[in-house]
Amino acid sequence: MKMNKIFIACDSTNIQRIKEIIKKSNTSKLKIGYKFGLEFLSSKNGRKFVSKLKNQITFGDYKFSDIPNTCASAIKAIKDLKFNYCTMHISSGLEALKAAKKASARTKLVGVTILTSLDNKALKEIGFNKDVKKLVYQQAKLANKAKLDAIVCSAQEVKIVRKVFKKEIITPGIRFDSKLNDQKRVLTPKQAYKNGSDWLVIGRPITIGNIKNNIQTLINHLN
Repeated sequence: MKMNKIFIACDSTNIQRIKEIIKKSNTSKLKIGYKFGLEFLSSKNGRKFVSKLKNQITFGDYKFSDIPNTCASAIKAIKDLKFNYCTMHISSGLEALKAAKKASARTKLVGVTILTSLDNKALKEIGFNKDVKKLVYQQAKLANKAKLDAIVCSAQEVKIVRKVFKKEIITPGIRFDSKLNDQKRVLTPKQAYKNGSDWLVIGRPITIGNIKNNIQTLINHLN
């Protein structure tokens, strides 16, 4: 039986809290990895903690976005952390994506599409005239051209992305209920898997409150 795959977003600078999240989220009913974002990775002890973390699937959510040489150099600079996955913005452009992919070695390079905190109104404010789904589709084609290993997109856009990108699709913006927080384009775990997501990224619905109970709620939701 295929096991559902979850990345738990470890968004804290508190090392003890991160240790608690890892310990209490352990279950044989889900395949679980841990996503470390800018908050944790920029903290004083974050890098040190990741460097010593063993026997876990790790995701360095740096979302690099810069010129090709800088992106490639940044990827090389974190090689010692041995992340299984690492992100960069597809909007960095084809040459930057190719350079980073070449430098990524065994780490799977993940292209980030339009952030799930943005909607059409927000994109228009930035200066984009295309609909979010059309932009994500275009970015997925670029990620495929750059031979990236995975894509991050909203679960609402998985079916569109799958038309042009056949590798792993990772979807944040997952909510068990109607609480959106700062997200805009969200779906429930069951809806996301139904759409074709390979991995879900879940943070606050699991990490706030009783972690073990929240994990069980997720498992119940999926059954």
